[in-house]
Amino acid sequence: MGDEALFLARVQFAFTVSFHFIFPAFSIGLASFLMVLEGLWLKTGRGVYANLYRYWLKIFAVAFGMGVVSGIVMSYQFGTNWSVFSEKAGPVVGPLMAYEVLTAFFLEAGFLGVMLFGINKVGRGLHFFATCMVALGTFISATWIISTNSWMQTPTGFAINAQGQFVPAGSWLPIIFNPSFPYRLTHVVIAAYLTTSLAVGAVGAWHLLRDRANPGARKMFSMAMWMVAIAAPIQIFAGDAHGLNTLEHQPAKVMAMEGHFDSHPEGAPLILFGIPNQADKRVDYAIEVPKASSLILKHDPNAPLAGLDTIPDDREPPVAVVFWSFRVMVGLGMAMLGLGLFSLVARFRKRLYEWPWLHRLALVMGPSGFVAVIAGWITTEVGRQPYTVYGHLLTAQSHSPLHASAVATSLLTFVIVYFIVFGAGTYYLLRLMNKAPEAHESEPASIPQRASGITPASALSKE
Repeated sequence: MGDEALFLARVQFAFTVSFHFIFPAFSIGLASFLMVLEGLWLKTGRGVYANLYRYWLKIFAVAFGMGVVSGIVMSYQFGTNWSVFSEKAGPVVGPLMAYEVLTAFFLEAGFLGVMLFGINKVGRGLHFFATCMVALGTFISATWIISTNSWMQTPTGFAINAQGQFVPAGSWLPIIFNPSFPYRLTHVVIAAYLTTSLAVGAVGAWHLLRDRANPGARKMFSMAMWMVAIAAPIQIFAGDAHGLNTLEHQPAKVMAMEGHFDSHPEGAPLILFGIPNQADKRVDYAIEVPKASSLILKHDPNAPLAGLDTIPDDREPPVAVVFWSFRVMVGLGMAMLGLGLFSLVARFRKRLYEWPWLHRLALVMGPSGFVAVIAGWITTEVGRQPYTVYGHLLTAQSHSPLHASAVATSLLTFVIVYFIVFGAGTYYLLRLMNKAPEAHESEPASIPQRASGITPASALSKE
């Protein structure tokens, strides 16, 4: 297997994981949104919440299914393209991924049927419990997956046996709760909530531009803008803490993110923009803020920061990719903060539903959460290179013995099938979102009770 086959295998995994990651990022937040909607309906009896629950439940079902399918396909590549990695890291990575299936996936699958098809068959309380369990399952799933990936970023609690395999060195706790895990889990979950709130807000804005009086559009837009206004600044602080943790455990990644080819003993500048030139070890046409990088990373403008000149050339990550993906993520994060502040001004002036420019901005920002999570994932994964298990197992030593033609054929097949299948799925999702929520409120309180005294949730299924 030559360099071409290795490159194609990496491209294939990047392609499939990018497709996959957008669906869990959406379904994690959307499951929680559905839980809140049903809880508010049960508490207030207002039909607008029941209408919105019905509206977004269909979208959740499609997105969840697409996430499951894309995840299964992606996981097979550990055995096809990355069998050496699976053999060496399997004793650690395998059980963690199995725990995700045994806990989160079974929980989601068990209650998803009740959530989707039990609306007319179970009472309100049981149906709400099913919705809560699905939301909890999505969070547990994210927890195990992020723990697994975080161990690959900051491996601890392991030993290497005589066969060269990574094995637990006693307790599993240091493996599960590795140094980067809490920071990355917090960052990813907040990103999922932001992604969902921006998508929901865009749908609400789209329908407000058509009909400002639609109660469903008004309610979903208001709830989404609250989440953006609250979560965006929290994400900035979470991202800062995550960055400091990365500087401690993966300094080369931060050097690439910052574009620091040279060490700065008396304060490092913040490079806003430029063109990284890895061959000549510099950033061309750099626009810099003096000493700002040291201020951000060390909270001291004069603190020294090491550069990539302290890292062997063959251990440096691809700087240009990491440099720009990081700036896309941060730039979109700042735009989200701006949207949240804009919505607060409109809310304070009682013009939340009356400002078309706010609605247009929210509509434009709708896909930004998906772009930001992909950019963040690229920053994390490409910044880890040239390792699969950071500091211990090189990517070039992790691949299967395949020819480039075989990998190219499977990659081409993935591209064609994915764009057909997931293109059709995305088109269907957009059609569901294009349909306006019901303009009237249901009357859930008028639904007759069963003999047991438990009111059925049939108002939720009213079309």
